[in-house]
Amino acid sequence: MSLPKVRFLHTADWQLGMRRHFLDSDALPRFVAARIEAIRTIGRIAREHECAFVVVAGDVFESNQIDRATRERSVEAMREIGLPVYLLPGNHDPVDAATIFTAEHFAKAPNVHLLLDAQPVEAAPGVDLIGAPWPNKRPRRDLVADAIAAVEPAAERTRIVVGHGIVDSLSANRDDPAQIRLANLRDALQKSQVQFVALGDRHSATEVAPGVWYSGAPEPTDFNELDSGRALVVDFDGDTARVESHVTGTWSFVLKTAELDNAEQVEQLATDLDALPRKDTTIVKLGLRGGLPLRAMARLEDVLAEAQHKFAAITRSKSRTELVLLPDDLDLDELGLAGFARTAAEKLAARQDDPTAADALALLYRLAGGGGA
Repeated sequence: MSLPKVRFLHTADWQLGMRRHFLDSDALPRFVAARIEAIRTIGRIAREHECAFVVVAGDVFESNQIDRATRERSVEAMREIGLPVYLLPGNHDPVDAATIFTAEHFAKAPNVHLLLDAQPVEAAPGVDLIGAPWPNKRPRRDLVADAIAAVEPAAERTRIVVGHGIVDSLSANRDDPAQIRLANLRDALQKSQVQFVALGDRHSATEVAPGVWYSGAPEPTDFNELDSGRALVVDFDGDTARVESHVTGTWSFVLKTAELDNAEQVEQLATDLDALPRKDTTIVKLGLRGGLPLRAMARLEDVLAEAQHKFAAITRSKSRTELVLLPDDLDLDELGLAGFARTAAEKLAARQDDPTAADALALLYRLAGGGGA
């Protein structure tokens, strides 16, 4: 006899209320709002694909102490999904004394359900969710293994485990007692204790093994994510699970490196930045290496200053940046400086081998109108 069929949407790591320190007062509210708008996108995808429900595998909120406005808007967006939504507490929002996962907070969204323990929850006829919520920020055991241990194979029930955390095969810290043991998951799937494992914590959509998936975050959160901005539609036909990835993200994190040794390379960087789409929702981190003479360095600063007004944010990576100002023969007459400014420029030009003096001269050069294209 085949197990009950089901189609559902798997998502995780919404981290509603997330802030980023490098976003200014214009970009930050848009960044926060995009995460809430992603909930509506997830709802649209779930409805279009006739999903029975939505599971959010941990880190629904950035913390248990988000502001009320963000919480209320988030809950309203969840209500608008119009399907059952199951929320699992993760490491950012564990079920501790300050938990945000209370009936009071979700009273206005009766379609939202909380997976606060490992007791099976029937999400559709014959389909159970087995939750592995985080009780605190530092559990000392494999919570998913604990949740599965109590599950007995059932010939007429489809079981979906909803967990959060890093699988040991992807972990750099093999001594972490909280990491999820892949061998346990494979064994549970083989024995038909469970039919699918929906995980959160890894922000890139990843198939760890057949039937074991990370959905990735619905909006990107950092520069090292390979395939974020996704949600998964999982179609279990009673025998196997087919997974289809859907784009939900609207923001981008771009890490760009460049070797800069002359003016032409500076102009190429300007062209490359200009070619990036959706600049108002793109965060760029630059890694710049090389050495530039004063005019080219001043031009670079102009390029970056202009880009700052177009992109959501543009920053420089400290670990990837090693750019020096090279001494050169500067014609101070072209700047039209006089008096104290001319004297200061001459003294700084004579000390260009001193990085502090070189930086001061570059700033003076730009303020005087040098470096323009």
